[in-house]
Amino acid sequence: EQLVESGGGSVQAGGSLRLSCTGSGYTYSTNCMAWFRQAPGKEREGVASSGSGRNTDYADSVKGRFTISRDNAKNTLYLQMNNLTSDDTAMYYCASHHRWFCRLLRNDYIYWGQGTQVTVST
Repeated sequence: EQLVESGGGSVQAGGSLRLSCTGSGYTYSTNCMAWFRQAPGKEREGVASSGSGRNTDYADSVKGRFTISRDNAKNTLYLQMNNLTSDDTAMYYCASHHRWFCRLLRNDYIYWGQGTQVTVST
């Protein structure tokens, strides 16, 4: 499996970005897909996940601001990020695995993209 992220960039606080993750080489619709992020000097943390049954989960820090969605026909996962703050500055990674459960635990995920940088300025 290969995952390729896009859509990162620089934005002012309060702004929005939409990240995309396009996958290839697998049956995308059955995967658990998620977004993680890693800020300099910090551990990689789960942001949002989307199971094959369209169930979703979010980190408390992004609830109400971020929305994860997926288009199985396009093999693409999205992360709509609104009302961004400087705390959201990080490298954002797309990840996936094939198991039935879908959690925001880093060790569950087998496949990872290379990441896309999000920088929020005040």
